Amino acid sequence: MLPARVAPGEVLLLCEDVRRRLTGGGSGRRLVCDARALGVRGLAAVDLLARLQWAARRAGGRIVLREPPPAVRELIRLAGLPLQVEGEPEEREPPGRVEEAGDLHDPAP
Repeated sequence: MLPARVAPGEVLLLCEDVRRRLTGGGSGRRLVCDARALGVRGLAAVDLLARLQWAARRAGGRIVLREPPPAVRELIRLAGLPLQVEGEPEEREPPGRVEEAGDLHDPAP
């Protein structure tokens, strides 16, 4: 469970905890982080979540957020963080599209 307020020194401890929990499990491991207590702290919340995700990636896994407040979800979206929220489908790249070159005035074959 993520605390409502995190002091700068505690961020490193949380990142180390994420790495410890995910190390040795192989790729694809996920750690669910309960984010209900995260208040709207602006970029401090975004910074914390980005650092936790980075620590998880370095350990071969990823974090998944459980019930982040709507304002925190919006900050994540605006910051473009690649974080998954539990119960929502994982965002993936859209499939490639085929584009045909040609002049709009050319008759169809």
